[in-house]
Order: sequence, then C-alpha cells, then structure tokens
Amino acid sequence: MKPAPFAYHRPEGVDEALALLAEHGYDAKLLAGGQSLVPAMNFRLAQPAVLIDLNRVHALDYVTRADAGLRIGAMTRQSTVERSPLVAADAPLIAETLPFVAHAQIRNRGTVGGSIAHADPAGELGAVMLALDARVHLRGPGGARAVPASAFYTGLFGTALEADEMLTEVEVPVRAARTGWAFDEVARRHGDYALAGLAAWVAVDEDGRCTEARIALLGVGDAPMLAREAAAALVGQMPTEDAIRAAAEAASQRDVDPPGDIHASPAYRRQLTNVLVRRVLPRAFARAAAEA
Repeated sequence: MKPAPFAYHRPEGVDEALALLAEHGYDAKLLAGGQSLVPAMNFRLAQPAVLIDLNRVHALDYVTRADAGLRIGAMTRQSTVERSPLVAADAPLIAETLPFVAHAQIRNRGTVGGSIAHADPAGELGAVMLALDARVHLRGPGGARAVPASAFYTGLFGTALEADEMLTEVEVPVRAARTGWAFDEVARRHGDYALAGLAAWVAVDEDGRCTEARIALLGVGDAPMLAREAAAALVGQMPTEDAIRAAAEAASQRDVDPPGDIHASPAYRRQLTNVLVRRVLPRAFARAAAEA
C-alpha cells in the first residue's frame, strides 16, 4: 500500500522544526528513523497531513559525557549508541540491550529518541530508561523541560509529549559504584517483538545487601513499567535465591496484569515475567558484587 497524501518539510534545525510543529499542530508528525512511522503510513494506520523530517537536524545527533551523566541526542542512530565506548562505560545496560532491538538494518536507521517517543509497549529502550532512572528532555514553544522516564509514559503509545513539543535528548545518570545491570527478553525469534522482557538495575552495600533496585518490564502491559512490588521485596535483603524467588512472585502476581493476544495468554506472560526475574537478577547482582 501507499501512504495518504501529505505535505513534506525537511528542517535543518530544532527551532525550524518547532516552528513547523507550532504551525501544523496535531496534523503534523515528526519523522526520525521512520522504522515505525513509515510502515504505519503505508498501511494508512497513520495519516498525517504534514510530515516533518528531522534527518537534517544534525544538532541532535551526539553521545556526550557530562557531570550529570551520559547525554544522548534524540537523532542518534541506535547502531551508533550500540557501538559507543562512552555508552559501554557509562551505561552498559543500554549497550547490552540494543542487540535485542529488531535487526541490525533497523538499528542503522532507527533513532534513540524516535524509539522512546514512539512508546511501543514492547519497545526495549523505554524499559531501559525506566531501569536507569533516565530523564527525557523535551522542547517546545514554552521552552525546555525534563521529564523523568517514570512519568514520561502515560499509556498505550502515550507519552508526556505535547503536540507542539519534540524530544531532544535523553540523560542517563552517572553510574555509581557497587551497581549492577542486566537485560533479557523472550521472543519467538531474535528480532521479533518480545512477548516479555526485563531490564534490571541494582545497587548493593559493602556487605552485598541490596540497597536499591529498579526492575522494568516490557511487553506485559500497555506501556513499559516498573515492577515496584518486586523491587520492594529485594531492598534490605541479601540477593539469595529465596529473595529473588520472592521478587519473581511479586512481579508476576502483583506488579503485572498482562494482556493476552494471538502470541501469548495473560497466564503465559505472567510465567515469563517470573522466569525473567529469576534469570536476570542474579546477573545484575553478580555484576554489582564484582564492583564492591
């Protein structure tokens, strides 16, 4: 199929892109990598009257280290982030996760900001940003603002972005000592949308006791989500097999209320959540212990 007719603009700067958004409002869509939007337009699931192509906005293509942490521009390609030494050093959870995102050809075009703004409930990067307690930087006619990842996702394909705003940057906090991370997901085939996935970030004290845990889930709700009950079950505990099993029960029975579809029933997604907690958390705690 072919997309419905639309007007096309290719701004070369953020201010020009924002001016176009302000002019056209809800009739406009921003095009970043296009790996989700273009197929939706071809099937006419999305029919924007105006397409604003951001691929000449090179000011949003960067990975830098700042005092507050790692900063990734919205138009940075996923493959660039995947290979970045800065990301590997400062945010290894992102580097570990990106090979799970679709296929290499997709990551060569797909952008970090586009994936996060698209807010697919099975998208890996949204869950990773939750686990890392990242901040999403937005800019609109009223100026710039930063939104915690935990407040950015509002529902199925819904975000805190206003119609006249664009996502400009993701900021990941500095990685502290005695912290660990891990990611895994279950899909029918590598590169398929995950039936369930989990990103974990944990911190331990000098004795190896858990002081903080952020467990983010994907594919088991209408948006990426934090497993708060599971995290609470771990804080203050030694990460023993029993403690992790209790966290897995909390995640699968109290944190999630997963949907069912042709690929997996709600009961199966609960079971996958349980399995992923028991699979991922030992790796995260082992990494934290290695840095103690």
